[in-house]
Amino acid sequence: MLCSALRHVCTSVVCLSTLSLAILSTAAAEDDFKPLFNGRDLSGWKSEGGGKWTVEGGVLTGKNAATEPQHGHLFLTDEVGDFTIRLKFKSVRGNSGLYFRTEKVEGDVGIKGFQAEIDPMNDVGGLYETFGRAWVVQPDAKFVKTYFKPGEWNEMTVTAKGRDVTVAINGTKTAGLKNDPGRTKGHLALQIHGGQDVEVHFKDVEIRH
Repeated sequence: MLCSALRHVCTSVVCLSTLSLAILSTAAAEDDFKPLFNGRDLSGWKSEGGGKWTVEGGVLTGKNAATEPQHGHLFLTDEVGDFTIRLKFKSVRGNSGLYFRTEKVEGDVGIKGFQAEIDPMNDVGGLYETFGRAWVVQPDAKFVKTYFKPGEWNEMTVTAKGRDVTVAINGTKTAGLKNDPGRTKGHLALQIHGGQDVEVHFKDVEIRH
């Protein structure tokens, strides 16, 4: 009986150790994410175009007036290839988005490439290619209602590995591409749309390469 009990204890210890290692491994994977926004200022980012970007209380806010024709972009200083980026956003009014693998161009729009859509109500989590194919993945309005929380904080995750791209909102996959023929490297940027009254908020912006 004693030997049996000892074997049971040892087995339990092994199981607990294995579980602990799994938890630590998961935590380590989470720790691979590095902050892109320090919560205090715009260090590492560059504002171009219309609108205004401000930081207050750990939140990054983009605003634009309907009288301003230029789109506004907050560009990450360095270009990025493969990545997973996650952020929280709250869209109050007007159109916004997360641009990635883009290039800068002349004109009021100021950018060319992929955008993961952010909007107060419509198409959130879709993929739009500016100066390209337009809507590549446009989610159905009924589908959007199942994962998007209007007026609240939502989490967006975008993964671009090689030619495969995935977008998720609050843990739900909203768009996916395999073997996409588009760019595999470029600028990351947050957008405020020109010609619209826009207010959008971002926080907890992180990246994993």
